[in-house]
Amino acid sequence: MSDFKFKQFKVAQDKSAMKIGTDGVLLGAWSGLENSRNILDIGCGTGLICLMAAQRNPSTLITGIELEVNAFKQATENCKKSKWSNRISIIYSSLQSFNSSSKFDLIISNPPFFSGSTESEDSERNLARNTHTLPFKYLIEKSKALLDKNGKFIVIIPFASKTKFCDLANNNNLFLNKICFIKGNISSPIKRIMMEFSFAKSKLIKEELTIEVERHQYTKEYISLCKDFYLKM
Repeated sequence: MSDFKFKQFKVAQDKSAMKIGTDGVLLGAWSGLENSRNILDIGCGTGLICLMAAQRNPSTLITGIELEVNAFKQATENCKKSKWSNRISIIYSSLQSFNSSSKFDLIISNPPFFSGSTESEDSERNLARNTHTLPFKYLIEKSKALLDKNGKFIVIIPFASKTKFCDLANNNNLFLNKICFIKGNISSPIKRIMMEFSFAKSKLIKEELTIEVERHQYTKEYISLCKDFYLKM
Protein backbone atom coordinates (compact mmCIF):
# COMPACT_ATOMS: atom_id res chain seq x y z
CA MET A 1 0.00 0.00 0.00
CA SER A 2 1.35 3.40 -0.99
CA ASP A 3 2.03 6.22 1.44
CA PHE A 4 -0.88 8.46 2.43
CA LYS A 5 0.18 12.01 1.61
CA PHE A 6 -1.04 15.01 3.56
CA LYS A 7 -0.17 18.67 2.96
CA GLN A 8 2.81 18.79 5.32
CA PHE A 9 3.68 15.13 5.92
CA LYS A 10 3.16 11.64 4.60
CA VAL A 11 2.28 8.43 6.41
CA ALA A 12 3.48 4.98 5.36
CA GLN A 13 0.96 2.36 6.44
CA ASP A 14 2.00 -0.88 4.75
CA LYS A 15 3.26 -2.45 8.01
CA SER A 16 0.46 -1.28 10.30
CA ALA A 17 -2.64 -3.44 10.76
CA MET A 18 -4.95 -0.44 11.03
CA LYS A 19 -4.82 1.94 8.09
CA ILE A 20 -5.47 5.67 7.92
CA GLY A 21 -9.17 6.32 8.37
CA THR A 22 -11.61 9.16 8.83
CA ASP A 23 -11.80 8.61 12.60
CA GLY A 24 -8.12 9.35 13.16
CA VAL A 25 -8.11 12.42 10.94
CA LEU A 26 -11.24 13.80 12.61
CA LEU A 27 -9.82 13.28 16.08
CA GLY A 28 -6.50 14.87 15.18
CA ALA A 29 -8.22 17.89 13.63
CA TRP A 30 -11.00 18.38 16.23
CA SER A 31 -8.99 18.03 19.45
CA GLY A 32 -8.30 21.34 21.18
CA LEU A 33 -4.53 21.77 21.44
CA GLU A 34 -4.41 25.27 22.91
CA ASN A 35 -2.22 25.45 26.03
CA SER A 36 -1.12 21.85 25.47
CA ARG A 37 2.62 21.52 25.89
CA ASN A 38 2.79 17.79 26.62
CA ILE A 39 0.50 15.47 24.64
CA LEU A 40 0.01 11.70 24.89
CA ASP A 41 -1.52 9.66 22.05
CA ILE A 42 -2.62 6.26 23.37
CA GLY A 43 -2.53 3.58 20.68
CA CYS A 44 -0.87 5.82 18.11
CA GLY A 45 -0.97 3.35 15.19
CA THR A 46 0.89 4.85 12.23
CA GLY A 47 1.63 8.06 14.15
CA LEU A 48 -1.03 10.05 12.30
CA ILE A 49 -2.44 11.96 15.27
CA CYS A 50 1.07 12.64 16.63
CA LEU A 51 1.99 14.24 13.30
CA MET A 52 -1.23 16.24 13.11
CA ALA A 53 -0.67 17.56 16.64
CA ALA A 54 2.90 18.53 15.79
CA GLN A 55 1.69 20.43 12.71
CA ARG A 56 -1.06 22.23 14.60
CA ASN A 57 0.94 23.28 17.67
CA PRO A 58 4.61 24.23 17.11
CA SER A 59 5.43 24.36 20.82
CA THR A 60 4.09 21.01 21.99
CA LEU A 61 5.93 17.78 22.76
CA ILE A 62 4.12 14.61 21.75
CA THR A 63 4.46 11.05 23.01
CA GLY A 64 2.79 8.17 21.22
CA ILE A 65 2.53 4.69 22.70
CA GLU A 66 1.77 1.61 20.62
CA LEU A 67 1.42 -2.04 21.60
CA GLU A 68 1.53 -3.69 18.16
CA VAL A 69 5.17 -4.02 17.11
CA ASN A 70 4.79 -3.38 13.38
CA ALA A 71 2.64 -0.31 13.95
CA PHE A 72 5.23 0.92 16.47
CA LYS A 73 8.03 0.54 13.91
CA GLN A 74 5.97 2.28 11.24
CA ALA A 75 5.00 5.18 13.52
CA THR A 76 8.64 5.60 14.52
CA GLU A 77 9.71 5.76 10.86
CA ASN A 78 6.90 8.14 9.89
CA CYS A 79 7.68 10.57 12.69
CA LYS A 80 11.45 10.43 12.13
CA LYS A 81 10.94 11.39 8.48
CA SER A 82 8.78 14.39 9.38
CA LYS A 83 10.03 17.92 10.04
CA TRP A 84 8.83 17.59 13.65
CA SER A 85 10.92 14.55 14.56
CA ASN A 86 12.58 16.40 17.44
CA ARG A 87 9.20 16.89 19.14
CA ILE A 88 7.68 13.41 18.76
CA SER A 89 8.61 10.28 20.72
CA ILE A 90 7.10 6.88 19.92
CA ILE A 91 7.27 4.25 22.66
CA TYR A 92 6.67 0.51 22.29
CA SER A 93 4.45 -0.21 25.26
CA SER A 94 1.03 -1.23 26.41
CA LEU A 95 -0.87 1.40 28.35
CA GLN A 96 -0.76 -0.94 31.32
CA SER A 97 3.06 -0.88 31.32
CA PHE A 98 3.48 2.80 30.47
CA ASN A 99 4.51 5.26 33.16
CA SER A 100 5.60 8.89 33.02
CA SER A 101 7.34 11.11 35.54
CA SER A 102 5.37 14.11 34.26
CA LYS A 103 1.66 14.62 33.68
CA PHE A 104 0.12 15.34 30.28
CA ASP A 105 -1.90 18.45 29.36
CA LEU A 106 -3.77 16.48 26.73
CA ILE A 107 -4.39 12.77 26.28
CA ILE A 108 -5.88 11.64 22.97
CA SER A 109 -7.05 8.16 22.02
CA ASN A 110 -8.81 6.46 19.14
CA PRO A 111 -9.30 3.28 21.19
CA PRO A 112 -10.18 -0.22 19.97
CA PHE A 113 -13.88 -0.43 19.20
CA PHE A 114 -14.55 -4.05 18.28
CA SER A 115 -15.92 -6.24 21.09
CA GLY A 116 -17.82 -8.94 19.19
CA SER A 117 -16.94 -12.62 19.08
CA THR A 118 -16.18 -12.68 15.35
CA GLU A 119 -12.58 -11.87 14.55
CA SER A 120 -10.65 -11.72 11.31
CA GLU A 121 -7.72 -13.98 10.53
CA ASP A 122 -5.35 -11.03 10.84
CA SER A 123 -4.09 -11.22 14.43
CA GLU A 124 -2.47 -7.76 14.25
CA ARG A 125 -5.72 -6.21 13.05
CA ASN A 126 -7.60 -7.97 15.84
CA LEU A 127 -5.12 -6.57 18.35
CA ALA A 128 -5.62 -3.05 17.02
CA ARG A 129 -9.42 -3.27 16.93
CA ASN A 130 -10.40 -5.33 19.96
CA THR A 131 -11.55 -3.64 23.15
CA HIS A 132 -10.21 -6.60 25.14
CA THR A 133 -6.73 -5.25 24.38
CA LEU A 134 -7.61 -1.91 25.97
CA PRO A 135 -10.90 -1.95 27.91
CA PHE A 136 -12.59 1.43 28.29
CA LYS A 137 -12.40 1.09 32.07
CA TYR A 138 -8.62 0.75 32.06
CA LEU A 139 -8.17 3.46 29.41
CA ILE A 140 -10.09 5.91 31.59
CA GLU A 141 -8.43 4.93 34.87
CA LYS A 142 -4.91 5.13 33.44
CA SER A 143 -5.65 8.40 31.64
CA LYS A 144 -6.89 9.86 34.91
CA ALA A 145 -3.56 8.93 36.53
CA LEU A 146 -1.51 10.44 33.69
CA LEU A 147 -3.57 13.61 33.17
CA ASP A 148 -2.59 17.01 34.58
CA LYS A 149 -5.16 18.53 36.94
CA ASN A 150 -6.02 21.12 34.27
CA GLY A 151 -5.66 18.72 31.35
CA LYS A 152 -8.09 17.31 28.79
CA PHE A 153 -8.85 13.73 27.76
CA ILE A 154 -10.28 13.33 24.25
CA VAL A 155 -11.55 10.21 22.49
CA ILE A 156 -13.50 9.06 19.46
CA ILE A 157 -15.76 6.05 20.03
CA PRO A 158 -18.91 4.46 18.58
CA PHE A 159 -22.08 6.35 19.47
CA ALA A 160 -23.51 3.13 20.95
CA SER A 161 -20.77 3.17 23.61
CA LYS A 162 -21.47 6.72 24.81
CA THR A 163 -23.43 5.95 27.99
CA LYS A 164 -21.04 3.23 29.14
CA PHE A 165 -17.97 5.40 28.49
CA CYS A 166 -19.41 8.49 30.18
CA ASP A 167 -20.49 6.51 33.24
CA LEU A 168 -16.98 5.08 33.61
CA ALA A 169 -15.47 8.55 33.15
CA ASN A 170 -17.77 10.08 35.77
CA ASN A 171 -16.80 7.34 38.21
CA ASN A 172 -13.22 8.60 37.80
CA ASN A 173 -14.12 12.28 38.23
CA LEU A 174 -13.68 12.97 34.53
CA PHE A 175 -16.57 15.10 33.29
CA LEU A 176 -17.84 15.55 29.76
CA ASN A 177 -17.26 19.14 28.62
CA LYS A 178 -17.68 18.86 24.86
CA ILE A 179 -19.19 16.35 22.44
CA CYS A 180 -19.38 16.11 18.65
CA PHE A 181 -21.89 13.77 16.99
CA ILE A 182 -20.62 12.48 13.63
CA LYS A 183 -22.79 11.46 10.68
CA GLY A 184 -21.53 10.05 7.39
CA ASN A 185 -24.14 12.01 5.43
CA ILE A 186 -27.28 14.02 6.04
CA SER A 187 -29.62 11.02 6.13
CA SER A 188 -27.37 8.53 7.93
CA PRO A 189 -27.58 7.81 11.67
CA ILE A 190 -24.95 8.99 14.14
CA LYS A 191 -22.26 6.31 14.34
CA ARG A 192 -19.29 8.02 15.99
CA ILE A 193 -18.80 10.63 18.68
CA MET A 194 -15.81 12.66 19.79
CA MET A 195 -15.78 13.61 23.46
CA GLU A 196 -13.64 15.90 25.58
CA PHE A 197 -13.36 15.29 29.33
CA SER A 198 -11.63 17.11 32.17
CA PHE A 199 -11.58 17.13 35.97
CA ALA A 200 -13.70 20.31 35.96
CA LYS A 201 -17.46 20.41 35.43
CA SER A 202 -18.67 22.92 32.86
CA LYS A 203 -21.66 23.58 30.63
CA LEU A 204 -21.70 20.91 27.95
CA ILE A 205 -20.88 22.08 24.42
CA LYS A 206 -22.68 20.02 21.77
CA GLU A 207 -21.70 19.90 18.11
CA GLU A 208 -22.78 17.86 15.10
CA LEU A 209 -20.59 17.14 12.09
CA THR A 210 -21.83 15.67 8.82
CA ILE A 211 -19.02 14.50 6.55
CA GLU A 212 -20.67 14.32 3.11
CA VAL A 213 -23.59 15.97 1.36
CA GLU A 214 -23.40 13.08 -1.09
CA ARG A 215 -20.68 10.63 -2.12
CA HIS A 216 -17.32 12.47 -2.32
CA GLN A 217 -19.02 15.86 -1.93
CA TYR A 218 -17.94 17.08 1.49
CA THR A 219 -19.77 19.51 3.73
CA LYS A 220 -18.36 22.96 4.42
CA GLU A 221 -17.92 22.04 8.09
CA TYR A 222 -15.87 18.95 7.28
CA ILE A 223 -13.71 20.85 4.79
CA SER A 224 -13.14 23.63 7.32
CA LEU A 225 -12.03 21.10 9.93
CA CYS A 226 -9.70 19.07 7.70
CA LYS A 227 -8.48 21.48 5.00
CA ASP A 228 -5.09 22.03 6.65
CA PHE A 229 -4.31 18.34 6.17
CA TYR A 230 -5.93 16.77 3.10
CA LEU A 231 -4.19 17.55 -0.19
CA LYS A 232 -7.37 18.08 -2.21
CA MET A 233 -9.14 20.44 0.19
